[in-house]
Amino acid sequence: MHAPVPYSHHRPPVVAPLVRNDVPLSAIAPDEWNALAGNAPLLSHQYFSALHDTGCASPATGWEPRFLTAWDRAMLIGAMPLYAKSHSYGEYVFDWGWADAYRRYGRHYYPKLVSAVPFTPVPGPRMLAPLASVRRALLERAIVELQRGYSSLHVLFVDDTQAREGGALGMIARDGVQFHWRNDGYRDFADYLAAMNHDKRKKIRQERRRLGEAGVTFVRRIGRDIGRDDLAFFFDCYRRTYRAHHSTPYLSLEFFDEIARTLADHLMLVLGYREGERLCAALDVFDDTTLWGRYWGTREYVPGLHFEACYYQAIEFCIERGIASFEGGAQGVHKLARGLLPVPTHSLHAIADRTFGSAIADYCMRERADVAHSIDELESGSPFRAQK
Repeated sequence: MHAPVPYSHHRPPVVAPLVRNDVPLSAIAPDEWNALAGNAPLLSHQYFSALHDTGCASPATGWEPRFLTAWDRAMLIGAMPLYAKSHSYGEYVFDWGWADAYRRYGRHYYPKLVSAVPFTPVPGPRMLAPLASVRRALLERAIVELQRGYSSLHVLFVDDTQAREGGALGMIARDGVQFHWRNDGYRDFADYLAAMNHDKRKKIRQERRRLGEAGVTFVRRIGRDIGRDDLAFFFDCYRRTYRAHHSTPYLSLEFFDEIARTLADHLMLVLGYREGERLCAALDVFDDTTLWGRYWGTREYVPGLHFEACYYQAIEFCIERGIASFEGGAQGVHKLARGLLPVPTHSLHAIADRTFGSAIADYCMRERADVAHSIDELESGSPFRAQK
């Protein structure tokens, strides 16, 4: 791994658009932003606006928007969601150890800069621009922002292309693991199970059968069929589940109400019932190619309930709609047995202090080797039958 380069001395991009840090998201037309984001719902103007307008991602919660935009005269040609942060919560790429190292040496790790979708560990582009030269200009400007007193820049869950582009600028690469499901043209859920080995297929059938014997049934509601009372029930379950883990949810009912209004066509709500009474709920986001498993909660623990509400119902939905992939969110080796396979994720890091940067680069190089080894081991435990 190359040692971090002096970020203030990068050569200028091949094309030099005007990159600004003073244009708020609210001043950008949604259609213009969404075109740059490829109309991805979790990168959409509506999703970011809901986070900001409801106060979930705001200076009061430690997420101060510092978005960058690139312009060709009056035309928006690029954008980069960027936040100044006073903590590391809600990121899912953990750098608490780095912050602690700064503290032990009497240094301040916060504030730092983070390019991410708050509370949303979904891989994808972070420099929203079709031209590589514009993406480079955005990233270089984000690095220059370190001169304003930030310890570091972190570009989280970036896609493969932009991970390579950041590496070419000397940024530190860091890898992680998520579990994603791929639709291999399955006709139905039974066809999907038939692709698994005997033990995993048997276990899933048992889990589903036992829920049925316990009187648990499920309903999926899409878009505008999701009622206000459904969302209120979902939020109660979501909040209860956080509380059960001695934590506080990042998102509010107002946020979910807002995306139900502005992104209704991309929402799928799974509701679990027992003897006519609502028991649990899981809220997912989808488009024509991908379903993202996002949030869930329950009013009481029932064996197998989480797997059905969060995985099997989502997989069935993808099969019915011909959706190519289902991303199950951060962490969770238990997802492997349900047919979600390991994939690497990437993040990019620029550290203003050379000494710390060199140490972090060395750590990330060793960590990447460990991640690659873990993925190899996990793949050997695939639940699917070996191909002949």
